[in-house]
Amino acid sequence: MSGKADPRPTGAGTTSRTRLDRGRGALGPALELVHTGRAPTRAVLTAELGVTRATAGAVAAELEALGLIRVDARPGAAAGSQGRPSHRLRLADDGPVALAAQVHADGFRAALVGLGGRIVATAPGCETVDADPAKVLGSVVEAGAELLRETGRRCVGAGLAVPSAVAEPEGLALNPLHLAWPAGAPVREIFAECVRAAGITGPAFAANDVNLAALAEHRHGAGRGSRDLLCVATGHRGVGGALVLDGRLHSGSSGLALEVGHLTVNPEGRPCHCGSRGCLDVEADPLALLTTAGRAPGPEVSLLKQANDLLREEYDDPAVRTAAEALIDRLGLGLAGLVNILNPDRIILGGLHRTLLDTDPERLRAVVADRSLWGRSGGVPILPCTLDHNSLVGAAELAWQPVLDDPLGALAGS
Repeated sequence: MSGKADPRPTGAGTTSRTRLDRGRGALGPALELVHTGRAPTRAVLTAELGVTRATAGAVAAELEALGLIRVDARPGAAAGSQGRPSHRLRLADDGPVALAAQVHADGFRAALVGLGGRIVATAPGCETVDADPAKVLGSVVEAGAELLRETGRRCVGAGLAVPSAVAEPEGLALNPLHLAWPAGAPVREIFAECVRAAGITGPAFAANDVNLAALAEHRHGAGRGSRDLLCVATGHRGVGGALVLDGRLHSGSSGLALEVGHLTVNPEGRPCHCGSRGCLDVEADPLALLTTAGRAPGPEVSLLKQANDLLREEYDDPAVRTAAEALIDRLGLGLAGLVNILNPDRIILGGLHRTLLDTDPERLRAVVADRSLWGRSGGVPILPCTLDHNSLVGAAELAWQPVLDDPLGALAGS
C-alpha cells in the first residue's frame, strides 16, 4: 500500500463535482449560446456543447448560481415539438448589467445593458458635447453611475462608443472629426479613470461606434447567423463601416480597419474633412441629404432626425426624391466596391442608410448588382439594422466579453 488516496471519484457528490469540473471549460461557450439566443433549452445546450446531459445540467446550474441565467424547474416541450421535453433556459431578469456609453456629434447617452443585449435603463441624453473629452466622459459616466444607484444592479464593467477610429492598443480616438475633441485623445484611459472615480467596478473599454453596432447586430439583430457581415451606417454625421469575419469583429492590425467613410464616390463632390473630395462621409450622411434637397438644417433636433423625417414625410416632393436617389446611388457605388473586395454574405445598413433602403430598396440593390464582379455579388442580401441603440448595445458587449470568456473567473468573489 502506498498510502496515497485513490484519485478516482467515489459517491454521488464526488460524481457531481467531477461533472462540474469537466464542464467548467464549457461555462463561457454555454453562456454565449444563451446570451445570443442559440440555446433556449438544456437539450439544445447539450447538443451545441457536445457534452453529456449531466454535464450540461451542471454547467447550467453553475451559471444559475452566478446569477446569470434561470433554469425552469420543470421540463416543458415547445408547441408542436415531437422531442423529449427539456428544461428551458433564460437570462436572469435581475442579473448583472454593463454600463454602456455613447458620444456622438449631437450629444451623449448612458444605459445599463444586461445579457442578451437587453437595455435595462437609460439616462436622458445630453444634446451638447464639450470640447474637453474628460468633461464629457465624466458627465456620461456619472449619468450611468446614477442609473446603477437607482436600480441597485451589479455592474460587470463599462464600454464606450465614439464616432472615431480607435487605435489599438493605446485606445486613442484618432479622428473625432465631428466632435471638437483633439485628434489622438486617449479616450479609453480617460473613460477608465472616470469609471474608477465613480466607484464602478469592472474593466472599461472603448471602440468605434459602427464597429460596436456591427457586433451588436451580429449577436442580437439583423446579422445573426451571418459568417461574413458587412455593416455600413450613418448616424448623426459621417459614414462608418465594420466587418465581422467568421463570427469575430475584424478591426485590423491596430483597430483602424473599414474606414469606409473615406471611399471616394463622387470625385467632383464636396470637400471632406480628411482632405479629399467626394467621400461617402460627406456625400451620404444626413447633412448631405438635407443640403442636396435644398433644406437648411435647423438646430432644434438632430441632423439624423431631420433627414429621416424628410424622407418619411416629404418623399413625394421632387427635390427630396431627387436628393434621396442621389444619396442611394452614391451609397450603392460604395457598397459595390466593398462587396467586390470583401465578398460578404450579408450587408446591414444603419441610421439614415436604413431609411434610404426602406425608401427605395430596389434602386439600391440594382446599383450594387450593376457594379458587382461578374454579376455574382449582386445577390448579397442587403438588410436594415434591427436594434434600437445598437452602438450602446455593442459598447456593453465589450464589457460583457470577459464574462463570456470566463464567467467564473470574472464573477466569482467579485
